[in-house]
Amino acid sequence: MRYSALSIFLNALSGNRRWQPAWREPAPKPHYDVVIVGGGGHGLATAYYLAKVFGVRNIAVLEKSYLGSGNIGRNTTIIRSNYLLEGNQPFYEFSLKLWEGLEQDFNFNAMVSQRGVLNLYHSDAQRDAYTRRGNAMLLSGADAELLDRDDVRRMLPFLDFTNARFPIRGGLLQRRGGTVRHDAVAWGYARGADALGVDIIQHCEVTGIRREGDRVTGVDTTRGMIGCGKLALSTAGHSSVTASLAGLRLPVESHVLQAFVSEGLKPFIDNVVTFGAGHFYVSQSDKGGLVFGGDIDGYNSYARRGNLATVEHVMEAGVAMIPGLSRIRALRSWGGIVDMTMDGSPIIDKTHLPNLYLNAGWNYGGFKATPAAGWCFAHLIARDAPHEVATAYRLDRFARGYLIDERGAGAQANLH
Repeated sequence: MRYSALSIFLNALSGNRRWQPAWREPAPKPHYDVVIVGGGGHGLATAYYLAKVFGVRNIAVLEKSYLGSGNIGRNTTIIRSNYLLEGNQPFYEFSLKLWEGLEQDFNFNAMVSQRGVLNLYHSDAQRDAYTRRGNAMLLSGADAELLDRDDVRRMLPFLDFTNARFPIRGGLLQRRGGTVRHDAVAWGYARGADALGVDIIQHCEVTGIRREGDRVTGVDTTRGMIGCGKLALSTAGHSSVTASLAGLRLPVESHVLQAFVSEGLKPFIDNVVTFGAGHFYVSQSDKGGLVFGGDIDGYNSYARRGNLATVEHVMEAGVAMIPGLSRIRALRSWGGIVDMTMDGSPIIDKTHLPNLYLNAGWNYGGFKATPAAGWCFAHLIARDAPHEVATAYRLDRFARGYLIDERGAGAQANLH
């Protein structure tokens, strides 16, 4: 069923009893052309674009829990393409363009809100760095505006402009950035992929990877063995675990990234705002709560909860930027497991096994990359060649010395 104003009206007349399930609950088949491990945003987007753009229809997406239970539902919903380096900027701009047409593409309201992303700067050196970043963005076709202090004050008068340690001198604004409802992204891609014949199999954990020589032949799961022509791993913070089933050791570490939401408030933050003197970012949801976050917890973990030291660190940075935050209550927090690479940039590549493909290492950037990651991973699987905007995301770049060191946000605490 296609969603529209007419379908809402007609179903209302029938007491809303004719709505179809958004996706099927199929039993796994013995064999698929492509098996994608991971039913999060990237895995579902990969299946959707494989089916729609590249014509591969015999696909299964295997999710060990319920659909969207991982990082796709555990993030701060920010989308942007304000990157500097050649390896990253074209990729994230491609992703932002896909976000702009996503709802019409898969016929689902993902609540894409291009409210603007503002990065504050606090010194002359930081201003010069943002000027360089903005110029790089403009050269790649993205939008960027460098604002002075008065411009920022008119937009966000509640910021602390006179803090002796962190005086706000201006900011870099990308008006096309914003937020998207994270759960709706998973639901929309799942519904679209299902409509194209993709089998989305929930509660199906992969426990082993079968090989004959150097080729993968299938996966062992809690629902039996499933054969495949190609196997794609897209398991976010558990990438090293799933890759180890095939004998791979990845250059990633798994860390918890916490996010928080406050009590509901009247609208006052119209944009996404990031603190330039510390790692803090905040936006306001449609329900009024402030959604915010900061650094990863500085130790390896697979737990979806963080420590109080990081909570304190995030709250301190928030109050330093917006003193009024000290008077509101934080309602809840949650943790997502992210796989951190040594240079802070992702991996989309074939492995040394000819039919095993890897999408991993997204650090802080996984959600905003969802459409482009899915498209580029699908391109790699279908054509055995990288997409032109993802050629730098090779797995062997760490051994070759071709790092994409966007901001030094690797897995080690001293790199943050």
